[in-house]
Amino acid sequence: MTGDERREAVLQVAIAEFARTGLHGTSTEKIAAGAGISHPYLFRLYRTKKALFLACLERCHERLHETFTRAAETAGEGDRLEAMGKAYVELLADREMLLLQLQGYAACDDDDVRATSSTGYAELWALVERLSGAPEEEVRAFFATGMLLNVAAAMELPQIAGEPGWALAHLRGRAQPAD
Repeated sequence: MTGDERREAVLQVAIAEFARTGLHGTSTEKIAAGAGISHPYLFRLYRTKKALFLACLERCHERLHETFTRAAETAGEGDRLEAMGKAYVELLADREMLLLQLQGYAACDDDDVRATSSTGYAELWALVERLSGAPEEEVRAFFATGMLLNVAAAMELPQIAGEPGWALAHLRGRAQPAD
């Protein structure tokens, strides 16, 4: 394998491990073993455990950007925010990415993690604003609902996270009151 291929293999293992146990609870020995490399080689690829965690967070942000961009490009002019919402609801099934996002927020007591997380979130916000053309209050509701869905999906609350129809209605801002 090339160095780039090894880095990719490490990222895949690290995303799964960091999603489960976070920045401080994850063993770099376990990541190295899972990627089939030596522990010292892991630190040649990523200087520190935190650098590897930040690379995982950046990968998560990249995936969100790609997903929202693809959804907006395939939607009609007025349906872009809804298309991005549908695409996000589908991403909730990727439990590792979902939990990694939450682990990133939980580790924001670290300045570097906070900077990476806040930059990624702000860039995603700007992307959604630009691609959707929606007013600020709709974008705010979109992100607020997305966070609610993250938490509900992480806790496996089927009445919220497991019903895409409910989730999409809230993402559109047209939720119906419960009977």
